[in-house]
Amino acid sequence: MKRFSMFTMLMVVTSLILAACAPAATPAPTATQAPEPTATPEPMLKDIVDTAVADGRFTTLVAAVGAAELVDTLKGEGPFTVFAPTDDAFAALPAGTVDELLKPENKQQLTDILLYHVVSGKVMAADVTALTSATTVLGKDVAIKVDMGNVYINEAKVIITDIETSNGVIHVIDAVLLPPAEDAAMETNTIVDIAVADGRFTTLVAALGAAELVETLSGEGPFTVFAPTDDAFAALPAGTLDSLLLPENKQQLTDILLYHVVSGKVMAADVVTLTSATTVLGKDVTITVKDGNVFLNDTVQVIITDIEASNGVIHVIDAVLLPPQ
Repeated sequence: MKRFSMFTMLMVVTSLILAACAPAATPAPTATQAPEPTATPEPMLKDIVDTAVADGRFTTLVAAVGAAELVDTLKGEGPFTVFAPTDDAFAALPAGTVDELLKPENKQQLTDILLYHVVSGKVMAADVTALTSATTVLGKDVAIKVDMGNVYINEAKVIITDIETSNGVIHVIDAVLLPPAEDAAMETNTIVDIAVADGRFTTLVAALGAAELVETLSGEGPFTVFAPTDDAFAALPAGTLDSLLLPENKQQLTDILLYHVVSGKVMAADVVTLTSATTVLGKDVTITVKDGNVFLNDTVQVIITDIEASNGVIHVIDAVLLPPQ
């Protein structure tokens, strides 16, 4: 029994030694996981100014934005919608126009033109076509129309749409937008300005100067002026005009001129409904219509009507009105 126990113990020890010396089991191979693909980052959008600079077709526009000191504005947060004229669009302006606009003394005019190309907000092409007009940052509207599948801003054709930027969108146009000429003109075209520019009223203008009425008729008004032409003054008796222009006859000249002015803006359609009108002199002129023609004081014919000014209207007459004695 003792021999058996010793033999059994010897077998156990031998088994343990053999197990310790056996090579380690090789682990089963595991599947290798493929790396996740790296997403390509979206390209960073540039702002409106940087986009225009990088494009290469807007060198004149970029120069103009710099001259008008609008770079910081158009690089700002916005968003803005810019109708951007190409270099060819600026080149199509009358010769010398761009050079003139880039001069420091014309900075305000240039600024107004550029702001007339900018609308607040990001208006994509799909939304533009649904509009009939849009108010620009200048405060004046541009007209929008769709014709034969093309979109026009005023008369400028939109040739490229939806160039997205970090602070808005650019739509490319083939002509420079100019703010309404009549609005700009009405700011300065007073009755006196129009008379001076017309060329048919040199005597009237000289008489207004002699009577010191230029400032009055350049004022707010409104006034209605029945304006005699140079031929009308020339038809006065010889020497009459020279006498009226003498300093000692200033009051007589003033009375004659004020007899040609009515307070308020009375258009031709309203004049023909009247039988008389009280002048600024305080004396009336009679109004009659004969064979479709309008006459003042029976013999003085109105030959041109409704020349509008910023402070009233001019009706041209073929003779000088003389106040009743």
